Amino acid sequence: QLRKFYQFQTVLSKHEVAWRDRYLFLLSKGYRLRFRYQPGWTPSWPNIDIDPAYCDDSIDSTLPMVLDAKRVSDGRTVCIKRINPKVVTDEVGIGNFLSSLPKDDKNYCVDILDSFRDPILLKVEYIVMPPLRPFDNPEFGAIGEVVPFVTQMIEGMEFMHKHLIAHGDLTTQNIMMDASPILPGGWHFVAYQCMPDGVTPISPLPRIDYPVRYVIIDFDCSVRLSPGQPALITRFGGRDGDPPEYRSSEPYDPFKIDVFTLGNVFYKDFYKHYEGLDFLASVIDFMKTENFRQRPDATMVLKYWLNIRAHIDVGKARWRLQKRKETMGERVLYDTVAFAKEGVHRMKQMLSGEVSTTRSVKLAHN
Repeated sequence: QLRKFYQFQTVLSKHEVAWRDRYLFLLSKGYRLRFRYQPGWTPSWPNIDIDPAYCDDSIDSTLPMVLDAKRVSDGRTVCIKRINPKVVTDEVGIGNFLSSLPKDDKNYCVDILDSFRDPILLKVEYIVMPPLRPFDNPEFGAIGEVVPFVTQMIEGMEFMHKHLIAHGDLTTQNIMMDASPILPGGWHFVAYQCMPDGVTPISPLPRIDYPVRYVIIDFDCSVRLSPGQPALITRFGGRDGDPPEYRSSEPYDPFKIDVFTLGNVFYKDFYKHYEGLDFLASVIDFMKTENFRQRPDATMVLKYWLNIRAHIDVGKARWRLQKRKETMGERVLYDTVAFAKEGVHRMKQMLSGEVSTTRSVKLAHN
């Protein structure tokens, strides 16, 4: 029923046509797009007695620059991004560099599986990545789920900065997650509230029990400095216009921009949105210091945060995240459901003979 009132498109949109026109080229590179994008495609549902919602080719793409495909060699679902920059960027080079570094648990940058240039559309490049979901879809459910997110993102920022890369757009839209632990059956890349069949609703597991890994994407605003090069630039950054240095024509430190914008993510997506996250207040203030020359660098932020994390009450790890805008009725209902789920969790622990140490483990994870 998720797509009951969906308007099924029998004609490809302009950006879908662009993908269809490169179907054979992408197939030659080892990636097969969905049936909808094959040359000569006609909708499968108009002349048969079946609801279009049950036809995979009825699912159209809404994001012009990314599309899912199957890797021919192993059938793995991948995400292909078409890069046709209006301005010169080093998105592909920086992404490949970060992916080529020796394995490091603190490298939360997206893994570039493949990259290649279009032989006809010479300015167009493609990168191939694992399928990811927005970091907050499904929503966070417990206080203990927020802690590893904050840790991972600060560690990921520090990792980039240690390799002299400032992201430039470290904002909500560019943080994703590998959702496979909470959606082991997968999900449809476009109809992402459904299983891969595009019909069955997803039933995500709680990330407090199945920790996920968060991923930083999109390096089109990124800058890579050379060793010894002064960390001062004048180029405008990404989506977040709040950093005060953008209001000046003076050169600024791009690494300190990342610190500010990530602090804004913690503020806007968590502290401002949920109750019970007072432990975030001081690190947010620290990261959003007005004067960038006095603002901490990523290493200082990480050290500051780890000290805060060490003093968070682990007994609150499984407490439900309460939205600030909840009505009293909603709060009673959601708290009752959360209490029941916690009771089931505890019963399963008792029946399996587990020692009740999970609370400390959850907060300590990453």
